[in-house]
Amino acid sequence: MPEEQRPRRRQARGERRVAQLLEAAAGVFCKVGYTAATTNAIAREAGVSPGTLYQFFPNKEAIAIELGGILNQRMREGHGELFTPENASLPLREMLEVIVDPMIEFNCQNPAFLALVHDSDVPGTVVMEHDVLHSSLLERVENLLGLRAPGLSAAERGRVAAMAFGLFKAGLALVLAHEGAERDAYVAEVKAALYGYLAPYLGTEAVAITDPGPAPTATTTATATA
Repeated sequence: MPEEQRPRRRQARGERRVAQLLEAAAGVFCKVGYTAATTNAIAREAGVSPGTLYQFFPNKEAIAIELGGILNQRMREGHGELFTPENASLPLREMLEVIVDPMIEFNCQNPAFLALVHDSDVPGTVVMEHDVLHSSLLERVENLLGLRAPGLSAAERGRVAAMAFGLFKAGLALVLAHEGAERDAYVAEVKAALYGYLAPYLGTEAVAITDPGPAPTATTTATATA
């Protein structure tokens, strides 16, 4: 094999090993939490020696930071196309389907995403990145409300967005705690709760979106009028 190909193969092997370790860490964090997790347990879950793990990560904190960053990026990329003018214009029930289902699916497929941030000992970097993502998603919800119901004031948009997001997160915890038919039933309950709450503000029928630009937030409005 040509010499110039060897570094690339070694790098590929290293990337696969890192992915293997991160997948193992996600499983351990979900099972026992970040605080109780150990590098030995992660190595055992990955089927490698602790020495092999330390070739790639110096400690458990570094693993959590790497995993948290990847999961946050996956969520950011996956949810970036959900809060669009096209979706905002749909009948309310359909709008909830196309937005809520992918968000729930992501969390079901990546349970370590919430397992990490729910532990008080998790590295501050992980919490900070999650908080930034949370704020970004909340702003997207506000903008979607502004597209669908432009008559809402900035303060109303902020309150409704925060309440709807809170309802979703509360329901998500129940969804993740169940499997199979019971999980499906809780998903339906989450959508029903959101539908009942949002209907008075957004209406239930399809709407025409006349201004696809982002709605100003309460902070923006306050700054503009100060």
